[in-house]
Amino acid sequence: MKTRAASTFDEEATNFLNVDLDILSRSPLEPLVAAFGDKIQTHYVGREGSRYSAHLERGFPRNADTGIKALAALVRRLPMPARRLWEKAQIKDFNIGIQAGIKPHYCEFPLHTDTLSELVKLGARVVITVYAAQVKSVRSQRDIRTRTGALRASATGKKSPKRRMG
Repeated sequence: MKTRAASTFDEEATNFLNVDLDILSRSPLEPLVAAFGDKIQTHYVGREGSRYSAHLERGFPRNADTGIKALAALVRRLPMPARRLWEKAQIKDFNIGIQAGIKPHYCEFPLHTDTLSELVKLGARVVITVYAAQVKSVRSQRDIRTRTGALRASATGKKSPKRRMG
């Protein structure tokens, strides 16, 4: 996972990155962010177009479910004035970040039903952001497949079949 020691991150694999809390409102969100205190990291808080936004995260959880639960617990503990700002916000997204890779063939990141129920109670949505696989990783995998195919062909003494065009 990228969020742990760099030595354990496989650049060619699909990885869970983090959960961000993205809030959009017609009211300034600085008091809401301040109410979270030092339990949350702020990416941005301020005007975004005609509205106000806050983009936050809380550390690096081991999976999406754990990350959402940790952020939801902070929202539940907000003092009433900050909680009113939360409730008035038009968008409250728990945004799961995924770094796409070229392996494995598929990858699942489950959320438990109690986690989803909690988000419904908070009036929030789940958003999934997938970042494209890195070109370097795609190229290296293609090179490996090409070399492996060439090795297989030379080991069997057969030539690779020619592709017909047109």
